[in-house]
Amino acid sequence: MNINLLLQEMLDQQASDIHLKAGSPPMWRIDGELVGFGDEKLTPEATISIANSLMDEKQKQKFERSNELDLAKEVGEYRVRANIARQRGTVAIALRVIPKKIMSFEELHLPDILLEIAMEKRGLVLVTGTAGNGKSTTLASMLDKVNETLACHIITVEDPIEFVYDDKKSCICQREVGVDTDSYAAALKSVLRQDPDVIMVGEMRDYETMSAALSAAETGHMVMSSLHTIDAGQTVDRIIDSFPLEQQSQMRSQLASTLSAVISLRLLRRSGGKGRVPAVEILRATPTIRSLIREQKTSQLRATIQAGAVQYKMQTFDQSLLNLYREGLISMEDALAEANSATELKLGLDGLISSGASIKLKK
Repeated sequence: MNINLLLQEMLDQQASDIHLKAGSPPMWRIDGELVGFGDEKLTPEATISIANSLMDEKQKQKFERSNELDLAKEVGEYRVRANIARQRGTVAIALRVIPKKIMSFEELHLPDILLEIAMEKRGLVLVTGTAGNGKSTTLASMLDKVNETLACHIITVEDPIEFVYDDKKSCICQREVGVDTDSYAAALKSVLRQDPDVIMVGEMRDYETMSAALSAAETGHMVMSSLHTIDAGQTVDRIIDSFPLEQQSQMRSQLASTLSAVISLRLLRRSGGKGRVPAVEILRATPTIRSLIREQKTSQLRATIQAGAVQYKMQTFDQSLLNLYREGLISMEDALAEANSATELKLGLDGLISSGASIKLKK
């Protein structure tokens, strides 16, 4: 089975991911759902052949040692991110095509306030969400806005490098873990000696990386990163809980001082057509938010976000869902399924309908 044909079919089907394993036909993820492609089952030899076509010799050796590998590379006219792993003694592959063109806020349907957040001079900005909900794409769009707007030195540390940036107004250096540096933590220890203005860390996976990122933000740099957390409250708790108990009080104070924003994403099916749109929770580090973090009152963050909608342009997921429904971008059923409080959102939706508010229908 030819990898280029698979990737072309993936784009034709508007799929976000391909899953390949021996004994099953290829599976596409289309609008968040897995769909089988044809009846031809892959053989163990076919999956090994595809995996070998993606890996260079060094990567093959690493895979033989560890039985799993993340990589990103050019395949013909495509750039792909792949995870290769063993399952039941055979090889399984998850592939995602990375667009060569970085999409704009407008194309991604991201709130305008993210542009203001991206232009901050210092602080920690976190983009969060579960896998496949647009974290990397959103970070890339924000970073590209900085690149085309500000004359600054941007350094990224990624595992692997996904989106490739061309210098615009900024100078961008991209470092890949395992190729250009040994680890996230090692790269962040030296990054401050490289005169950066903006630092982008692909993912904060451990407390060493988190500590280095917080220290970089504390010294007056803009630091952007991502976490696999579902909302602002869980994000704060995850960071603090990653540290040894004796360090948590200090880290809580440091996070409260350095945090600039938490942007949490959930992708929903677009109403009336193919594709998905993001529901976006936005927390900004207001004085009240900083106090809640210091005082371990993360359960109150959601109410504070909701109260700061007008003054600080923050929004909860439920406020975002209500706006998406008002614009005709999602169905009521999908909005209620993703709501933090389905009861409160239903009241808001019913209020829209009873008031006679215009609901746009998007195709």
